[in-house]
Amino acid sequence: MTDKITVYQKTTCSKCIGTLGILDERGIDYESVNYYEQPLTVDEFRELLRKLDLSARDVLRDKEPVATELRLAERDLSEDELMAVMVANPDLIQRPIVVKGDRAVLARPPETVESLLS
Repeated sequence: MTDKITVYQKTTCSKCIGTLGILDERGIDYESVNYYEQPLTVDEFRELLRKLDLSARDVLRDKEPVATELRLAERDLSEDELMAVMVANPDLIQRPIVVKGDRAVLARPPETVESLLS
């Protein structure tokens, strides 16, 4: 039995659209979660990072205006503090994040999703 695929995305994101297109072309069933409409909790985000084997800083969109406004580059935030800021400001989270079972990939570029499909 295969694990369900979940895609954490933003509907207007070109990388998200590309990733969903690959899944659709391959006939792969997936659940799409727009984390702007269904915000992540810190615990959910922590679990995604664990599956990605990345830190919050690794998936931080540090060129977003909100990152500048919050002066994130100048602050020495703990992992938990940074996760809380990112969950409260979803523009700061790289996307899409695709999860299958206990593994996940940041689908940038969208073709990266292929690594979860085999």
